[in-house]
Formats: sequence, C-alpha cells, structure tokens
Amino acid sequence: MTTNHTNNERPPISLTRLALIILVLVIIGLAAGYYPRWKARGTLVSETRADNVPSVDVIAPAGLKADLGTPLPAEVQPFIAATIHARASGYLKAWHADIGDAVTNGQLLAEIETPELDQQLAQARAEQDQAKAALDLAKITADRWTELLKTASVSEQEAAEKTSDYALKQANAEAAKANVQRLEQLKEFDRVTAPFAGTVTLRNTDIGQLIAADSGPELFRLAQTDPLRVYVRVPQPLVHALKPGQRASLFFQEAPGKTYTATVTRTAGAVDQASRTLQVELQVPNPDNEILAGSYAQVRFNEAAGANVLTISDNALIFRAQGMQLALVNADRKVELRSVKLGRDFGNTVEVLSGLQATDRVINNPPDAIAEGMTVTVNQPAGAK
Repeated sequence: MTTNHTNNERPPISLTRLALIILVLVIIGLAAGYYPRWKARGTLVSETRADNVPSVDVIAPAGLKADLGTPLPAEVQPFIAATIHARASGYLKAWHADIGDAVTNGQLLAEIETPELDQQLAQARAEQDQAKAALDLAKITADRWTELLKTASVSEQEAAEKTSDYALKQANAEAAKANVQRLEQLKEFDRVTAPFAGTVTLRNTDIGQLIAADSGPELFRLAQTDPLRVYVRVPQPLVHALKPGQRASLFFQEAPGKTYTATVTRTAGAVDQASRTLQVELQVPNPDNEILAGSYAQVRFNEAAGANVLTISDNALIFRAQGMQLALVNADRKVELRSVKLGRDFGNTVEVLSGLQATDRVINNPPDAIAEGMTVTVNQPAGAK
C-alpha cells in the first residue's frame, strides 16, 4: 500500500544549512560581545593620549611706560659763553658796555690806549722805509753790474755778489713789511669788540687800569642767552626712553606754577661709569630773558612715543645653560623656546628688552621637562572663548 505526502508538508533541513546558521549566530554573538570592549579600549587610548599632552596656562606680556615723570635736577647754561681778554697792552681808555647790557656782534666794548705799541709801530714803519731804500739801491747796483759783465768790465764774482745782495735786500724788505702788518693788526685790538650778540655778564676793568695782553685778567664776560642750554643727568634705567626731539618741562622752585618747554637736542652717547647716568642736553627758548643762565632747575620729561616696554611674570622665566628663556605657544599648539634679554626687576615682574612681542603667548610656570616642539594643551579660563 502506497502512502501519499500532502503538499503542506516541509522537507527536512540539511546539515549544511544548519551549520551555516549556527556559524552566523556565533559570529553575531562574538561581534556583540567584542564591540563594547573595542569601544571602551578606544576611549581608554584617547584618554591616555590626552593625559600625555601637558596642559599649560598662558599669559600675555604687559606694557609698562617708562617712569619719566620724576623731576631731575638740571643746570641752565648759556648757548654761547666767552671771556673777553685784551690782545694789546696799555691802559684802559674807556669802556662802553656794563653788566646786563645787551650787545650786538662787533659792538665796541672798550678802548685801550697803547703808547708802547704805537712807538713799536712807528719804528717798524721806519725800518720798512730803510729796507725799501736799501732794496732800491741794491737793484740799481745789480742791474749796473750785469751790464758791465757783458763788456767784461767786472768779474763774474763781483756781478754775482751784487745780484745776491739784491735778493737779500728783497727778503729784508718783505720781513719789514710783515712786521709792520703784524703791529698794525695788534693796533686794531686797542678796540675791544663783542664776538657775538649776547649779554654782558661781567665787567672786570675800569678806566686807567693797566692792561696786559694775553696774560692779564678778563675784561668782560659775554653770554648768549637765547636759546639756553640745559644739562641734566638721566639715570641709566631711563636712558632707553629718551630720544632727540623729545619734549620736556622745565621749572624752577622760585617760580611755582611756571613751566617752560625744552627739547632734547643730543646726548653724551655713553653712560658715565662713576654715576651710571647719561648727560642729556636740551634747549629752551628765552626771548624775554626770563630764565637766567647759571640757574638751578628741574626737568620732567614727557612720555616719548614708543617708550613703552614689555614686562612678564618672573614665574615664566626659564633658567638654562642657553641663558634666560621663555616658552611660547604658537598657533599649532607647539612650544617655542625663545632667548630674551631682561632689564629692570620690578619684584613679581621683570622688564624684557628684546626677544618678546606684545602678541606672544607665554607659558606661565612651565614644567621642567618642557622642550622645543612639544605639543601642549592651553587651559582656557572660565568664560573664555
């Protein structure tokens, strides 16, 4: 008897298909168990790498203006000063300018009576006339002997002697002329004149006084008081902030509230080793002669353009064999070690003269192991973008 299977009856599953299904289920189970561990491991690696990158705090250099507001003692001197001595000896005949008088260039200050010089000049002129007469005679004699030599009437020796005598008389005449010119120039010094326009600050002579040329005392003292020179010694820490053309305020204790504007013209160019100061020269206009030359004054320098200096916290400094350095952070978060030159020490901060820019980011309290090219993470303060 034959048995018939119905259409809805399923065929049996083969062993191959069953093994494939079991393998897929195993792979899915392994993947489901490995993925959390793989993810946790990646997170751990990222955290470990982040922990190996040091975190640093950065600070910016601070600007500091040079302290030029402190008054400094100064001396006011004439722009030009000269002592007037006599070049001609004699007796003072008259003086025409006294202390406090304003004189012009070439103005007559005094007249000197020079009787001895007059006699010397008269004698020199007479000697010049003698030399001229002897020269004329020697010329006539030399010319005559030259003509006689052509006819053999005199010897060559005699003609040569007359020619040499004529040359000698020429030299004597020139010497006599030069002596007369010298005495005439000395005679002109019997009129004492002002060498430049200024004010007579001293008259040290009077009518009838004996005047000795060159070795005698000064007759007058003359000073040009517009403008005036002002000399001040600036301490070394402030030297770098001074530039020619910079303005300064000049004031006097005896005139409170009154200030004058002075201008820096030049400096000594070197710091004095004894006082560690730099001598600075200023000029101040004095058209009304309000400022007296030789006065003691005080100077306060105005702030100069570009006089700002940079300061940094002393905690950012790195002391190494290469010298003083700072650790900077660039745009790629790489460390850059830069050598700097320091100036003044203000306690918690120091002045940086070179090697630092205002836009640099400086690592504060850098670790000892910090090195060139190291990657760092910059800590951002709360609320910072």
